[in-house]
This record gives sequence, C-alpha cells and structure tokens, in this order.
Amino acid sequence: MSSQTVPTPPAPIPNADSRLFWEACARDELLLRQCKGCGKLHYPPRYLCPHCWSDSLDWTPSMGKGAVYSFTVMHRAPTPDFAGRVPYVVALVDLEEGPRMMANIVGDDALDTEVGDRVRVCYEVRPGGSKVPQFKRDKS
Repeated sequence: MSSQTVPTPPAPIPNADSRLFWEACARDELLLRQCKGCGKLHYPPRYLCPHCWSDSLDWTPSMGKGAVYSFTVMHRAPTPDFAGRVPYVVALVDLEEGPRMMANIVGDDALDTEVGDRVRVCYEVRPGGSKVPQFKRDKS
C-alpha cells in the first residue's frame, strides 16, 4: 500500500489590487472594495470601480454572510491539485452587503447545498499559511 499525499490547491498570488484583501484573509477578515465616488461595494478587488470607473476606493469589512445564488458540483478536477477534493461545490454567493462572490461551499453537508441557502465565510489554509475565503452552510 502506497502512502500518497493528496495535492493541496495552490496559494493565491496577490497583486497590487488584491494584496490587502489577502492580508485580511490571513487574519480571518473579509474585506470588500468600496467606491468613494458612487459608494457601491464590489468584489473581486480591482483598481477601478466597475460601476462608475472611479479610482478613489476604500476597503470595508464584510460580515461574511450571504445566500447561495447559484452553484455547481464539480465531479472532475480542473487540475491535479483539486483531484483529492472531488466532488466539491462551487457557488456564487450574494453577500449581505451586495457583491456577489464565487467560492467553494465546504463542510460535511456541502453536497446538500441548495439555491437560497444561508452561508457564512470560513477560511481554508493554503501552502505558506495563506488563507482563502470559502463558505459553510449556516444552519443557525
């Protein structure tokens, strides 16, 4: 019997637009970008507001709560790094603050996910100690 290790999905690669987002995730904090011009929040982090194209942006904390807008169950891994995880759930989550975020639904009941399920952010540790926001079904 061989003792193979299951590959771990890769760590995020921060850029100038997302560095502060990933640093906050490492502290178990979910941040969103907020435009100073139009006041709207957006995700993912980017240099310009996708609503009014202003470059005057701030960071604002998210409560990390939302609802599943849509989802799919992945039965085939896109890369070998994800092979040990199939089947797994990829979802679009409408955050309570407004932005829609794509992430995995994790936990023992992830495969029971349904549209409209309430979810709460959690963090998955990746190589090098970085953390990636994921969601768990919120039964409270």
